[in-house]
Amino acid sequence: MSQFLSHKARRIVPYVPGEQPKAERLIKLNTNENPYPPSPRVREAMAAQVDKLRLYPEIDGETLRAAIARREGVQMDQVFVGNGSDEVLSLCFPAFFDPDCPVRFPEITYTFYKVYAELFDIPFVTTPMQEGLRVDVEGLLSGEGPVILANPNAPTSLALPLEEIERMAARQLDKGKVLVVDEAYIAFGDQPSAVTLIQRYPNLLVTRTMSKDHSLAGLRVGYAIAQRPLIEGLIRVKDSFNSYPLDRLAIAGATAAIEDEAYFALRLQQVKQTRDWFYEALIQRGFVSPRSSANFVFAKHATVPGKLIFDQLRARAILVRRFDKPQIEDYLRITIGTQEQMEEVLRALDEILAQAR
Repeated sequence: MSQFLSHKARRIVPYVPGEQPKAERLIKLNTNENPYPPSPRVREAMAAQVDKLRLYPEIDGETLRAAIARREGVQMDQVFVGNGSDEVLSLCFPAFFDPDCPVRFPEITYTFYKVYAELFDIPFVTTPMQEGLRVDVEGLLSGEGPVILANPNAPTSLALPLEEIERMAARQLDKGKVLVVDEAYIAFGDQPSAVTLIQRYPNLLVTRTMSKDHSLAGLRVGYAIAQRPLIEGLIRVKDSFNSYPLDRLAIAGATAAIEDEAYFALRLQQVKQTRDWFYEALIQRGFVSPRSSANFVFAKHATVPGKLIFDQLRARAILVRRFDKPQIEDYLRITIGTQEQMEEVLRALDEILAQAR
């Protein structure tokens, strides 16, 4: 480690993303990417921007914000866009959280929250999980500070009903504190989005990513929806870092994807159907898993250790995600691929389980 690093740079423990191997002959189910290509309109829209790459993009992503606003039934000034929802979430920490008031989030959730808190010197409290790896809502609300929550949660795949999110927003409003709801996987579940609550709760901000449901992980586009004052807070922080977080290609491609609603619905339904079929197949094979509201399943076998299954799948060129942490070390997070890919995963699991008996 360089002697020239700041104390913070030496101290920080960075987020560890899922492995991105270069080998081509893999079934890659470890980073929750969509198995299907984006809308054909995306390529056309991006190609039309190539000759304009000498020019800076829109500072505020107005074209994309307008498309999102139409889709979500909000005003354009209630939409913020950024370089993936990771960037949008990171900006929330200096925009809405203070060093003198801890932010709360679940003990088992998206691990970037802890990294952001440490990076921006925001104290935090994690709340233990309830039975079945469910979020403890009362635990999150027991403090006096802000709350950030992934819904559906990751990596557990479980979602709170909209009524609970509204109860949280109301309680947080009474305290004068923000509730940030990270809806990276909301499209894959059956619960309505918390965006439907935005007009009633000025303290509620909802973040989304286009990586999963719109097949744009490689384009890096995310957004937030809230009442205008919260959006203005994000803009203030964003413009202190980078006035142009989205390039011309990203704005054009993401706008085209948002506008192709028929294609979006088709691919979404395919993923959900395959997920539900795969879930039932796992249960039949002795796995324990919550009913997923995301584009992945979070499952452990009743008798075979998770690390053994993880290693054996990897030996067969099948990558899934395992978290070496208490409570979940035996669980595997398995992204939903195509029907053909998931059938191959099941064949591999049958071999592994037979050998483990």
